[in-house]
Amino acid sequence: MTVETHDPAPHRGTPDWLWYVGVPAVGVVLYMLYGQLIPISEWVTALFPVARDSHTGEAIAFFVYDVPKVLLLLTGIVFVTGVLRSWFSPEKTRAILAGKREIWGYPLASLLGVLTPFCSCSSVPLFIGFVSAGIPLGVTFSFLIAGPMVGPVGLGLLYGLVGWQIATIYLVFGFTIATVAGFVLGRMGLERHLQDWVRELNAGPVGDLPEVRLTLVDRLKIGAEQVREIVGKVWIWVLVGIGIGATIHGYVPEAMMLRIMGGEAWWSVPAAVVVGVPMYTNAAGVIPIVEALLGKGAALGTTLAFMMSVIALSLPEMIILKQVLTLRLIAIFIAVVASGILATGFLFNFLL
Repeated sequence: MTVETHDPAPHRGTPDWLWYVGVPAVGVVLYMLYGQLIPISEWVTALFPVARDSHTGEAIAFFVYDVPKVLLLLTGIVFVTGVLRSWFSPEKTRAILAGKREIWGYPLASLLGVLTPFCSCSSVPLFIGFVSAGIPLGVTFSFLIAGPMVGPVGLGLLYGLVGWQIATIYLVFGFTIATVAGFVLGRMGLERHLQDWVRELNAGPVGDLPEVRLTLVDRLKIGAEQVREIVGKVWIWVLVGIGIGATIHGYVPEAMMLRIMGGEAWWSVPAAVVVGVPMYTNAAGVIPIVEALLGKGAALGTTLAFMMSVIALSLPEMIILKQVLTLRLIAIFIAVVASGILATGFLFNFLL
């Protein structure tokens, strides 16, 4: 997903003043609606012919409440990050990293991954661009890990659903994993395990990018387009994730959840990683599941390990990476990142 910047003022059919008035007005309406979700969800749940305190009633209430909540949060976060992305394009990201001293490249690449809303689909093309620009392989891996795993959309949803404490913990450890994993991979001399066509790329040095002058209305349009594109693609996974979360919330006994994902079971963290890797979802889909797991008493470390593995080591991303990495390099990448995720899970289960 890229931002079209070749035409700074495309098709100004709507007057500028309408954007200036309409965007804040829509924001106020969505904020007021967000504040009324609990009574609305209770009213809708009462329409079903089931007891409110039954397993089915609990599952329905969870689903009816979380679907609009997550979609509202997702819409607001994607719009804001879309506007910010108009100042911070993929090409500028590549230019910033090119020529940096390698020791500073790892945390800088991780930071750019945290700040820029690139999903794994757009992170992989950037990965190729970084390699072709001569940026060290380990630095590119730091960005590749941090982008999908600790991006602003996932962090914003996590903050809105489970609170700033867990969101901050996730940010710190996700950033650390991306930085350390990139450093370790960079010291292993793995360039020979890139696919031949990637190693043969020679894009030359990255020069100064032309400055594109966008008005505030242009940037608001970019944010609205990002909402249409991203929310339009992930809403189905939001429903799937919330459906799974509702099932866990309504039907899975707390005692069973504590046995499977409680901190007392040493094998719960690696089991959570193994279960998370093949899941086909994203931050918007997995965070409602995390919310339900924590509500059932699952250990924080185990739950974070599950979430990180779903987002950073998802099977679809590995399939995409197969186009640029050999199977051996993918296996090494998975092993290094999984080690960091396991360490995070065990540490939090030990501390808490």
